[in-house]
Amino acid sequence: MRFTTVESTTLATVAYDEVRELLQLEFRSWAIYQYFGVPAAVHQALLRAPSKGSYFNRVIRGRYPYDLVSKCKADVPGDGRLAECRG
Repeated sequence: MRFTTVESTTLATVAYDEVRELLQLEFRSWAIYQYFGVPAAVHQALLRAPSKGSYFNRVIRGRYPYDLVSKCKADVPGDGRLAECRG
């Protein structure tokens, strides 16, 4: 899976597996979702979109089956916060 850090107020990283047509999105909220059956063209267009959040809402959200992978916050070095998971 190829991971790309993106500049977005909504998304933090975008990952894609062409063989499985699997799109993984990590949101700024630290939630990670996997979307299934996403064509490579949709992944590429998301990376090129000037507004990743708007593209996600228009083209991906509600159109592809998905699973929530994680709702964990990562450890933040230096500020005393530890990993936190919400269920």
